Amino acid sequence: MEKMAACFCDRLLIKLLFRLGCRISEALALKVEDIDFEQGTVTIEHLKTRLELCCPKCGARLGKSHKFCPTCGNSVEKAVAWEKEHRRVRTLPIDSDTLQMLADFIRRDKTKGLIFRINRHRAWQIVRECAEKAGLPKLVNPETGKIHNVSPHRLRDAFAVHAVKLNDSGDGLRLLQEHLGHQSFNTTAKYRKVAGEEHREWYQRLWEKEKS
Repeated sequence: MEKMAACFCDRLLIKLLFRLGCRISEALALKVEDIDFEQGTVTIEHLKTRLELCCPKCGARLGKSHKFCPTCGNSVEKAVAWEKEHRRVRTLPIDSDTLQMLADFIRRDKTKGLIFRINRHRAWQIVRECAEKAGLPKLVNPETGKIHNVSPHRLRDAFAVHAVKLNDSGDGLRLLQEHLGHQSFNTTAKYRKVAGEEHREWYQRLWEKEKS
């Protein structure tokens, strides 16, 4: 029974990573209350950029647990609280199949709080093991030649490439940027190059008449 539950949890994690295109840190931070089953949305807190707090008096770096500046002793509770309150979040639509899978998992597992009660290392193991079972080849970095296992971020990449193949217009890329939580449009635009075959096709057409 426990093995079946673990298997269902693994499938849910992989499906969520691909269907939402979220980062592994964002998926592992998801809580039951972040899922709006009526609206069909998931609210994700942007966790990639750490809080970069500075004392408003002396400019010293602060941690999010600081109440007083370690350099000048100034009270920084208000500054820390403001920064936490204004951390970026994004609300993403989610398809009905994944939403139903989430509902089934929460109901069966009687989940409260965090949906996935595993650490980052275990999540990477799950993705790698499932990729091996599916017979997926390992990935080769074209620049360095290094071989890598399939990772959670490759599922995010796959989501982005799939989205660009369906809609590579300016509006489509801007929606993808918002969905992925990229601060820079250039980060999103790189998937246009990955997904696009237009250049190759254009080049091949240049010489088609010579073959005929």
